[in-house]
Amino acid sequence: MNSKVAVRNCREYNPDEVYTHISDIYDRCNGPDVNNKKVLLKPNILNDVDPLRCVTTHPVVVEAMIRFLQERNATVLVGDSPGIHFRGFKSEKSGIYQVCQKTGAKWIDFMKDQSEMPLGSRKIKIASVAKEADLIISLPKLKTHQLTFFTGAIKNTLGLVPGFAKTKQHALHPDRESFSAFLVDLTEAVAPHFYLMDGIMGMEGDGPGQGIPVNTGVLIGSANPLAVDIIACTIAGYDPMIIPTNSIAVGRGLWLKDVKDIDYDGPILESLVKKDFKRVAYAQTGNV
Repeated sequence: MNSKVAVRNCREYNPDEVYTHISDIYDRCNGPDVNNKKVLLKPNILNDVDPLRCVTTHPVVVEAMIRFLQERNATVLVGDSPGIHFRGFKSEKSGIYQVCQKTGAKWIDFMKDQSEMPLGSRKIKIASVAKEADLIISLPKLKTHQLTFFTGAIKNTLGLVPGFAKTKQHALHPDRESFSAFLVDLTEAVAPHFYLMDGIMGMEGDGPGQGIPVNTGVLIGSANPLAVDIIACTIAGYDPMIIPTNSIAVGRGLWLKDVKDIDYDGPILESLVKKDFKRVAYAQTGNV
């Protein structure tokens, strides 16, 4: 598995600067060839709210990624399933639906067409477009999470599970460890092809929906979701191995056998760490 991860300083949502960084990150990490491919972009749209709240992937990042792909002859689809998902959902308050209209990328309602895919000994419903697209590029947001402590590349895959099917998974996996193991299983099964994390403005405190916006000032990219999350957690001041999705994946030898295997390309990592970042309090067991 490719262990290359690239990080670039980016303090604000300047469209041209974001585009330049995305291009650089994608090339440095040997992102997959998108020429004449149908590419699904999967941002984090937990709730359809103003991007200033930092709940969602910022529309400037989504637009820059669309531009990058379209300039390389890709057909771009965009979608996500929010926490409360009704048929016909369009992410207008976040500005992402308007970006699709502006660029010609196709917005996909994940509730409209669903398919089953195997997940271990059982099956799970996902948006059909995830199976129909040639490539999936995940656009997570750097945020805290009261159950998993942190939500990033691995957890962002959950948005491919639409509506009630996602609610069902929370019921089936009610505690931190089992839910985190499910997220690792799901990301391994779906296997998005590239991850570009919006960490320009992140969320600290009571994430993923009620936290505080914070300037974390980075874009992070890799074909390796675990590498993205380990670097992002480190920037947020966490010991990455207390994040259950990280420790479970490393324990399985999935994506990385050891944190030291990450091939890091970026500024000195210690210079990026937010020492005053308000993290979710760590508890050994239980749900939140």
